[in-house]
Amino acid sequence: MLNRPTEAPALDSIFDTSAEALRLRAELEAGLRARDACISPKFLYDALGSKLFEAICELPEYYPTRTEAAIFERHGGEIARAIGTGTTLVDLGAGNCAKAARLFPLLHPAQYVPVDISADFLQDAVERLQQRFRHIEMNPLGMDFSGGDWQLPDTVRQERRLFFYPGSSIGNFTPDDALAFLRRVRAQCGADGGILIGIDLAKDNAVLDAAYDDALGVTAAFNLNVLRHANRLLGADFDIRAWRHHGFYNEHEGRVEMHLEARTAQQVAWQGGSRRFEAGECIHTENSYKYRPAGAVGLLEQAGFAAAGVWTDERGWFAVIHARAIPPGAMH
Repeated sequence: MLNRPTEAPALDSIFDTSAEALRLRAELEAGLRARDACISPKFLYDALGSKLFEAICELPEYYPTRTEAAIFERHGGEIARAIGTGTTLVDLGAGNCAKAARLFPLLHPAQYVPVDISADFLQDAVERLQQRFRHIEMNPLGMDFSGGDWQLPDTVRQERRLFFYPGSSIGNFTPDDALAFLRRVRAQCGADGGILIGIDLAKDNAVLDAAYDDALGVTAAFNLNVLRHANRLLGADFDIRAWRHHGFYNEHEGRVEMHLEARTAQQVAWQGGSRRFEAGECIHTENSYKYRPAGAVGLLEQAGFAAAGVWTDERGWFAVIHARAIPPGAMH
């Protein structure tokens, strides 16, 4: 999972005809029409999906959020000393900005730049946050940074950019896409920037299976809700009761997968299209790749970063890594 609550696509229904709404709707429809049907995980996070994710974070099976928080609680001072104060803190996938806000007393950023796909949700969160930290300049950006062409505007300070990407959201990318994404981050770091990133580590299969298919069925509800979201965005007629959640660790691929499986054969229609799903056919909704520490560091190095510090929990289930941008002339 993206491991952060956020409202994703900033559109409510088929009646939204803005350029961004049309682009996102086309992306959703293309995934449903694909040979192996899929829905991007960003569509999991509508208003209800965000609330369901918050409930997931409270489950005993779901370890990532509290494990990462414990690392920051235990090693926050050390992390802050390694980074220093006065950075331009660029919070990718900021959601409600809560994770970054906990770092403010340690990092004392000169500028805070939260980035999220839902501009309205983000603006509300920043307005509340600005009341608590009036001395910090805040510049919220509503945009989708999951693609390859995003760029920070000139309003973002060039000096000492620190990209903050917690929650192991990097795991939602394939390894190749993760590398491309991190290279895009590196290109916008400047000569004195860096990244502070959370990465979920490989562990016992049973722990991963339970985390993504909990006993109460909250994760199942979270996954099934994407069909309700698709009904609203596309005018589709998915019968949610005709689908079941399937979450498991694919050891060969090194990733957790979430799917929605058709219980029966059915025809699903939406405005301008339709598709038949056979019984047992799946819609792939999310991947969450798990890394070994050396692999995580190696990925950052390939992207043009040098790991400056690695902090893990006592069980070695999760890692927080601070990496500095390698000057272009020093890269091999």
